[in-house]
Amino acid sequence: MNSASAQRRHIDTILNFGDQSLAIKRYSPTHELIGRSWQRCLNEYGLDPSQPRPARIVTQQTLREHQDSVDEFLNVARAGVEQLYTQVASLGYVLLLSDYRGITVQFLGDKRHDERLHKAGLYLGADWSEQYAGTCAVGTCIQEQKALTCHRVDHFDSSHISLTCTAAPIKDPSGQLLAVLDISALDSSRTPESQNFALHLTQLYARLIEDAYFLRRYRKKVVFKCDYSRELVQVNGQLLFALDENGDVLAANSAARAMLSEVVIPGASLLSVSLPQLLECEWRDILSIAIESNDGVRAFRVSGTARTLFGTLIEPAVSVPRQSFIDNAQEESVELLDQLSADDPAMRRNLSLAKRLRNRDVSLLILGETGTGKEVLSQAIHMSSVRAGMPFVAVNCASIPESLIESELFGYLPGTFTGGRAKGAKGLIQQADGGTLFLDEIGDMPLHLQTRLLRVLAENQVQPLGGGQPIPVNVRVIAATHCDIHKLIETGCFRADLYYRLNGATLKLPALRERADKQYVIQTLLKRITLVDSGRMVRLRADAMSALLAYSWPGNIRQLSNALAFAEATCDGAEITVYNLPEECFIHSGKVTGLAALSASAVNPLIVDRVSNAGDDKKQMLMDILRHTHWNISATAKQLGVSRPTIYRRMQKYKIVAPNDR
Repeated sequence: MNSASAQRRHIDTILNFGDQSLAIKRYSPTHELIGRSWQRCLNEYGLDPSQPRPARIVTQQTLREHQDSVDEFLNVARAGVEQLYTQVASLGYVLLLSDYRGITVQFLGDKRHDERLHKAGLYLGADWSEQYAGTCAVGTCIQEQKALTCHRVDHFDSSHISLTCTAAPIKDPSGQLLAVLDISALDSSRTPESQNFALHLTQLYARLIEDAYFLRRYRKKVVFKCDYSRELVQVNGQLLFALDENGDVLAANSAARAMLSEVVIPGASLLSVSLPQLLECEWRDILSIAIESNDGVRAFRVSGTARTLFGTLIEPAVSVPRQSFIDNAQEESVELLDQLSADDPAMRRNLSLAKRLRNRDVSLLILGETGTGKEVLSQAIHMSSVRAGMPFVAVNCASIPESLIESELFGYLPGTFTGGRAKGAKGLIQQADGGTLFLDEIGDMPLHLQTRLLRVLAENQVQPLGGGQPIPVNVRVIAATHCDIHKLIETGCFRADLYYRLNGATLKLPALRERADKQYVIQTLLKRITLVDSGRMVRLRADAMSALLAYSWPGNIRQLSNALAFAEATCDGAEITVYNLPEECFIHSGKVTGLAALSASAVNPLIVDRVSNAGDDKKQMLMDILRHTHWNISATAKQLGVSRPTIYRRMQKYKIVAPNDR
């Protein structure tokens, strides 16, 4: 089809344009945007598609006025514009940067095609406003405030149907449209999909230019730069917040405003936001990033969501008095507590509170799933307190038989009951005198004993079984549970008055899968395991670390510790690979790829058997390991990272009988 007939057909399409869903969907992947633009051209601007309009190039004086109005922005944008052009010039594209009114204020193109480019309007000073040029990438981007490709017959004006143009908006720090970045070509493939990469590239550079301008505008303010990836935040932090001296948000870039719009109360001003409140932290936690973080990055949890943001600070370009900020930002260092976390927001709040309360006689209630380290935290609080030289007595309220828990806790006098010690026994509460009593799984304590415990806490004295005089005790109580304590109170299984006595302050430990510092936890545990158990140093290969980070850890830190102990015991050299891990850590949906199984063969013949059969026949896998360990149940359990009873249950399930039992 020649150019004239193509233009006539395009004019007929627009003149007959009535049903957007039929007419536009046929021609454009962005049919909704293009359809709205065609409607505006026909109904609001009164443009006639049968009367093509020549390119309009404004006068030098008008161009200078437009350039002067965005002079500071152009100084910032120039580097990004030139860099983008070097990426696309060899593909036949030219580059236009227009102001918010559609006037091209910067242009880069091949001078060999000057005449054709000038005629097409791909030139400095060209007016690409939708009101004049009709549907086009720049003008429609201005109207829709969205990135788009206007490809060939998407254009309203029939003289433009050989062009392909891709544009992305650039906004100022307040969210107002500042400019439009566009790359265009005189000739292109007929398929709109050919411009997908051009669209992504243009959006990328529009964001880079927008962020560079943001940093220029707020170079005299503290800027908080953050991202959802710790590794990329320093070089490619997508969210930018300019802050005042109190941590309130002065301005935010497009990505940050989009995030704010999702989490801020509807109707509230996006910029009347306190960043510390948004990130559930103290202002000092933000100011002290450079002081307290080894890599200059710190993790934060976004209020009301499960998102973790990794942030860094960009200091003001001019000197401002910040010593008072730094002084306030520094927190007391307590090694035993500090080593429990690297950079998890929830743990940081817990440890900060623990430091403040460790020397106070305030009862603590620690909540968290099984295996999250409630007893470890309790021991660290005790050992870092003034009670460190006195006993730390841990009581698991769920593991002591109900018939014995009363005598275990409160002690008994001689002759109290048959089978007791002749001299009686000192209870665990009395054994903790002067120190710390840790009541683990307090939610499982029988109701009648809760009453006696409440009396001990209220009166600071314990009454042994069998009578006698009450014995004064001085204990600091830390209780812990994985249960929903409020539900237990509602159902009458836990005394509300005991809860309020225990709950001087609550520390809620996050599950391992939720922690932002999983890598630190893994490395710390591995170091502890290798030094204590084997005295040798081993490292995790990248594939093993990736598998550990990707796993959900339903058993939390306790399960991780077992997995690492298993991996350390089964690795041959000084390096743990993914194939040394328990099967649940790297076999997803019961399958491992053939490539992974093939790679495993170079590591351990047993493991390759394990992997290759895991998805197809778990019975065969178990048989292979049992044979390898010569039917040693303990060794088999260790290989699989499970308990001996689990192996017996699996053998019973699969009807596996040891040779000597047949």
